Amino acid sequence: MNIVQEDMLNITEYKVLGKLPDPFRFDDGTIVKTKADWEKRRKEIYKTAIELQYGTMPPKPEVFKVETLYVGGKGRSNSYLITAGTRERTVSFRMRLHLPTKEQFPFYGEKNPPVIVDGDLCFCYAMDKVFLNIAQNKGIAWAFFDRTEIAHDVLYEGRRQGALYEVYPEYTFGALGAWAWGYSRCVDALELLGLTDMSCVTFTGHSRGGKTAALAGALDERATIVNPNETCAGACGCYRVHMSASYMGNKPERSETLADLLHYFDFWMGPNLHEYADREEDLPFDEHMLKAMIAPRTLFISEAAGDIWANPIGSWQTTMAAKEVYRFLGAEENLFWYFRPGTHYHDLNDVQMLVNIICQKTKGQKADERFFRLPFRAPELIFDWHAPNTSV
Repeated sequence: MNIVQEDMLNITEYKVLGKLPDPFRFDDGTIVKTKADWEKRRKEIYKTAIELQYGTMPPKPEVFKVETLYVGGKGRSNSYLITAGTRERTVSFRMRLHLPTKEQFPFYGEKNPPVIVDGDLCFCYAMDKVFLNIAQNKGIAWAFFDRTEIAHDVLYEGRRQGALYEVYPEYTFGALGAWAWGYSRCVDALELLGLTDMSCVTFTGHSRGGKTAALAGALDERATIVNPNETCAGACGCYRVHMSASYMGNKPERSETLADLLHYFDFWMGPNLHEYADREEDLPFDEHMLKAMIAPRTLFISEAAGDIWANPIGSWQTTMAAKEVYRFLGAEENLFWYFRPGTHYHDLNDVQMLVNIICQKTKGQKADERFFRLPFRAPELIFDWHAPNTSV
């Protein structure tokens, strides 16, 4: 079994640019005391962790329809065309739904299967039967869509290229916001189709797709499980942590910074994030706040020990900080994380761990022993605040 060991990652440089901001402190300096207070504070966090980071988000569509393009036979892979937008303009994109067979899900006719929504139809693993069957063999469906049909993902093409920008020109969202909107439209379609269990909807994606899954999960509370996979900077890492490390004796590499992200992929992000490119310590948020916006729903951050560009220590630090919010909301058992051996990829082991969580939530399955293991020695936490005593 692929289990990380503490000595897999040799840290060669570790720089902390400041302590993580307190998510429980209102903008006026007062402290969250109740769960009702948290909902108010969450709206403040939205202005920074969402709108500053990703831009203003596209709204729910005025126009929405689903057209069936193909209904599969054995194995039941169906294809649909989703069309959504305003009365003046719309965008259309495909959703492919892989339903488990009756042999894989013997409860057909009694109930619908849980579903995983993934925007990475443009990646090869979306067609890999071994990859898909890890979930389908446990009676779990996949709904894939191609996020690049909504907004382009072309290096150096420039900002705001693609169909959704023409539908909502007055909003400032970057590509990640456009793609996250696609996750919600897939949920709308699944609700209409009535083929899946809408009480167990999972959002996942890898790398830039993982960033998108995290953002979509923060925005759409219909996602009961959110699994960003190896997101690098811009979602599950930590802007305030810069690190270098050697994995399994290889040449040392460094983590991605905000300046790196904006140099290559500024079109993914909101237009105002540039102000902080070389002064991350002044950011009014960090990624623990994005993660906390998913609470109390289930959040599973999956990382690779050798994916140094993804800032493994930074990801762990912001997860530990988000854990305080989960504790405050009485949902600490809904926060999962793990590191696997290897580097940057959506690995079969990642899917196995996600399926384990879905089966824990739906069937009471025992948690996999690979959760909550570090490939490095845990450093001191970079925050000194904690969850207030919870009251109603």
